[in-house]
Amino acid sequence: MSEQFHTVDVNLGADGGSHNGKDRSYPIAIGKGLLTDRRLWAEVIGSRGVVLVTDDQVGPLYAERLLSALPALDRLTHITLPAGEQHKSMASVQQILDAALADRHERQSLFVALGGGVVGDMTGFAASIFLRGADFIQIPTTLLAQVDSSVGGKTGVNHPMGKNLIGAFHQPEHVIIDLDTLSTLPDREYAAGLAEVIKYGLIRDAAFFHWLVAQVSALQARDIPTLASAIERSCAIKAAVVMEDEQERGVRAHLNFGHTFGHAIERNEGYGEWLHGEAVAAGMVIAARLSERRGDLESDVVDQLLSFQQQVGLPVTPPAGLTAAGFLDAMASDKKVTAGKIRYILLTELGKACVTEDVSLEDIASVIDA
Repeated sequence: MSEQFHTVDVNLGADGGSHNGKDRSYPIAIGKGLLTDRRLWAEVIGSRGVVLVTDDQVGPLYAERLLSALPALDRLTHITLPAGEQHKSMASVQQILDAALADRHERQSLFVALGGGVVGDMTGFAASIFLRGADFIQIPTTLLAQVDSSVGGKTGVNHPMGKNLIGAFHQPEHVIIDLDTLSTLPDREYAAGLAEVIKYGLIRDAAFFHWLVAQVSALQARDIPTLASAIERSCAIKAAVVMEDEQERGVRAHLNFGHTFGHAIERNEGYGEWLHGEAVAAGMVIAARLSERRGDLESDVVDQLLSFQQQVGLPVTPPAGLTAAGFLDAMASDKKVTAGKIRYILLTELGKACVTEDVSLEDIASVIDA
C-alpha cells in the first residue's frame, strides 16, 4: 500500500526552444510504497516505451519491484550499469544510447533513472541527446539524490579534467521519491545525503538549519516522518532556487556552497574514494570558516555545523596532505570558473549566501590549518 506524504511542484513554464512550447513543470512526489504503485505508474508512463537505467547495486534490490508495477509496454529496455562515480562517463552514456537505439525506441519513449545521482545524471543526459531530446523521470534511491541531483535538471558526466564538465540542462518529467529505498542505504551513503540537506539551511533557511541540528538523533535513526519533512523542505528550497534561476546565471550558484572545495577533493583523491556528500561536507566547513574569517558568520554556527557533521559521521577536515595550493590547482578547471577566476560561495550570515572571487591562498591555508 502506497502513501504519499508530500508533493513539491517545480513550476518552470513553457520553453519555446527545442521543447516546442511544452510545459516543463513537474511534481516531486515523496512517500512510501511509490515504487510498486501500479496506478501511479499507469498515469506516469501511459503507453510509451520505457528505457530503464539502473546500476548493479540498486538493480538487484529494486528493479524487479518497479518492473512488476509497470503497465503493459510494447517496448522495454533494461540497462544495468556498473555502480560508482568512476563510471560516470561518456562510455556509460554511449551504452544507454546504443541499447535504446538497438531496441528502436522513439523520441516519445520515456527514460527512467532508478538509482543514485550518478545514474540520474547519466540517464538525464542520455535522454537530452537521444533523437534530440526525450523525456525522462527520476526515481532517486539515495538521500543525496533525493534532495539534490534529481531536482533541477542538471545532467552530465565527468571528464578527466574535472567533475560534471560535459552535460546539459534537461528537466525531468517527474521525480518520484520512495522513502522505502532508504532502508537499504549504507550508513556512509546516508550520511553523505545529510550533508546536502543541512546545506539548504546554511544557504537559505536559518530556521531549517536549527531544526536539523535539533533533530539530529531522529535523522540518525532514519525516522520516517522526520526524514519526509527534511526531504520536503530541501526539495522546496531547491525548487524555489531553480524556478528563480534555472541555468545558474545568478542565485542558483548558491547551491554550490561547499562544492567548489568538495569537487577539488574528489578530483585530487580520485572519484569514488570520497563520496560526493563527504567531499561537500568537508568543503562546507572550509567555506563556513572562510565566512567566519571575513566576519560574516558567527562562530557558534560553525561549531553547530561541525557538531552535526561529526554526529552523523561526516568528515570536517579535508584529506591529509591536500594543501591550499593543491586546492587552487584542482579548482582552476572547475566549471564554475569565470574569466579565469574561481568563484567561491560563502555565507554573509546564516541562511544567506553570496558569490565572491575575493579569497586568497593565505585565506584558504588559514582555515585548512584551523
